[in-house]
Amino acid sequence: MRFLHTADWHIGRRLHGFDLTAEQDHAFEQIKQLALDEHVDGVIIAGDLYDRSMPAEASVAQLNHMLQQLNLVAKLPIYAISGNHDSAIRLSTGTPWFKSTQFYMHTQLEQAFTPVELPDTQLFLLPYFEPFAAQQYFNDDSLQHLDQAFVPIINKMKSLFDPAKKHLLVSHFFVDGSATTESETQLKVGGLAAVSAGLLKDFDYVALGHLHGKDALHAKNARYSGSPVKFSLSEANQKKGVFIVDTEPFKLTFKPLTPLKDVQQLIEHFETLADKSFYENLKLDNYFGITLKDRKPIPNVMARLREIYPNIISLDRADGYETGIEDSGESGAQIRQKDPMDLLGDFYKQIAKDDLSPQQIKWAQEALKIADNGGLK
Repeated sequence: MRFLHTADWHIGRRLHGFDLTAEQDHAFEQIKQLALDEHVDGVIIAGDLYDRSMPAEASVAQLNHMLQQLNLVAKLPIYAISGNHDSAIRLSTGTPWFKSTQFYMHTQLEQAFTPVELPDTQLFLLPYFEPFAAQQYFNDDSLQHLDQAFVPIINKMKSLFDPAKKHLLVSHFFVDGSATTESETQLKVGGLAAVSAGLLKDFDYVALGHLHGKDALHAKNARYSGSPVKFSLSEANQKKGVFIVDTEPFKLTFKPLTPLKDVQQLIEHFETLADKSFYENLKLDNYFGITLKDRKPIPNVMARLREIYPNIISLDRADGYETGIEDSGESGAQIRQKDPMDLLGDFYKQIAKDDLSPQQIKWAQEALKIADNGGLK
């Protein structure tokens, strides 16, 4: 069989205050077209459909439209689970009759032990769960952490394997050894919740959600599809897309998605960034994280940059450029004996790696004179 594996749509997410609705719709249209062009037998969505457990009405309407387009209009089966960002109760609304259109949405641990039976494949849909759910299900208080709970869960699934079929697991968790980015909510504390990849070896394929990069894990039979849209500057160099999964013979094919607005990192001097010859070949409506190499203060720097780059998501200084303060080795008593203008000049030189300008010296002297006279009246 052939499936399209996607995850981490995070409908309702914003990027440093910028609305991503148009970007998410653009990515979805490509996913839908890929599913049709590749003639897949179903679409796997491995959790985090929403970005928050109580999504806004606009987010609910947006996701409903997407799912209807896939399932009711394109007539594609959907195999989905809830992730750690989703509300299992809210996402499960309507699931009793979803199956009539081959829309399987699993949000509770116990549902994972009733696989979706296809002609030559068993699909185990394991949603995100807290260890307490496993304690209750197995009546075992020793299952204190996610990695501990996975052992009896996987063993029970394996007991349900039909040897004549392929076995696919859809889940949302952190696999030990995976690489993370800034935009993911960590599911582990002190490494205790990282699940060993060895537990997954008996599945023909494990379609994972939670980590937003397709290269977060390179297990032989397990992958994170990654998110279809970039959600942080740490994802700037990631290629977003989906996996096409063929079960017999087993084959994974990554299909890239083209962003409506990309996320880019620029590390340059202000003068360079403001030079038309530098930015004329950039797509200026992209989202930019800008790191300045300049040491000197730049008046109204954000406003001036936004005249060229309207969608700035972060602005900072390169390492070693922001402070650069070094210990002079002088005692506090020695420092207090120095002329205030000398102290200011030394401080400025450490920060900006330059001398105070004549105008700056004039301003400083005027300020000191006011202070000596008792301040402003």
